[in-house]
Amino acid sequence: MHGFQEDSMSGFHIQNINMLYLLWVLPVIAGLFIYASYKRRSAINAFVNAGIIDKLKITASSIRRRWKAVLIIMAIAFTIFALTRPGWNPVSRVVHRRGRDVVFLLDVSKSMLAEDLAPNRLERAKLAIRDCVETLRGDRVALVAFAGTSSVKCPLTLDYGFFRMMLDQVGTDSVTRGGTIIGDAVRRTIAEVFDDQDKMFKDIILITDGEDHESFPVEAAKKAGEEGIRILAIGLGDEKEGQRVPITDENGNKTFITYKGSEIWSQLNSKTLYEMATATPGGRYLNVATGDFDLGRIYSELVATAKKKELESETMKSYEEKFQIFLGIAFLLLCLETAMSERKRS
Repeated sequence: MHGFQEDSMSGFHIQNINMLYLLWVLPVIAGLFIYASYKRRSAINAFVNAGIIDKLKITASSIRRRWKAVLIIMAIAFTIFALTRPGWNPVSRVVHRRGRDVVFLLDVSKSMLAEDLAPNRLERAKLAIRDCVETLRGDRVALVAFAGTSSVKCPLTLDYGFFRMMLDQVGTDSVTRGGTIIGDAVRRTIAEVFDDQDKMFKDIILITDGEDHESFPVEAAKKAGEEGIRILAIGLGDEKEGQRVPITDENGNKTFITYKGSEIWSQLNSKTLYEMATATPGGRYLNVATGDFDLGRIYSELVATAKKKELESETMKSYEEKFQIFLGIAFLLLCLETAMSERKRS
């Protein structure tokens, strides 16, 4: 039981219905009062059996004691109901959402395990994406992972929590085939992630070391540009000497990937990424290489300030919260219980 409930006839509304679970405390308290009454009767019977009941002057009224217990239970019930934040008199208002469609196209090939960025290129990229998502304001986001093939890990959504969960699960085993095919990943993003409407308001944030195995990435970028999609390419890795690609075996021993007996050195291919970005309207290439980069700042400067489309409109109702009334009733009941004496009237 969560969220809120509303009576459409009267406009009565409960904001936090989970608080009603606390009503289970009422029978417990009532049981304690009943048990206390039973213990008092047992004590009185002990005096009767001892033959000294006539020597005692009992001034307490059992009826008044019951009424005091009822008042306490009612006060607790009204307090619990106040915690549900009841309200009425709804006022409707239309909330407009504006934003862009942003797809993070993340390279998860083995070369992204190179450690020229700490702890490695892939983890640094994921950390930057997480930081960027924290700055989002109304933009829909999606996540596509690629290596020798590509996979849509998260479709376009405003649910940033779900996006972060899918991002945490991404690794070099997220796709079924090794290698790097940037062009095919871009083409799949165009075909399966973006819709056919609104030729503007679409961004691909491509994070990779730029290595590509003949998938014609520049031609794919030109196709994206024709569709009104902008590519912001971020190049990671050492562009001059490159870096070896480490692997860890099942015993925790660290070695490096080899090909025909020689260790593979992964380098940043900035030329391809620059040509991809400039092939799209407003595209930008950001050569991070092995330095620091703040994807949140990049988003703020290049995405958040760009034109935005109307994503959706939602009619929401706001209510006048009236929990104060029920708290006031509970307070008056407790005052009445305090003022009521247990003594019998003369």
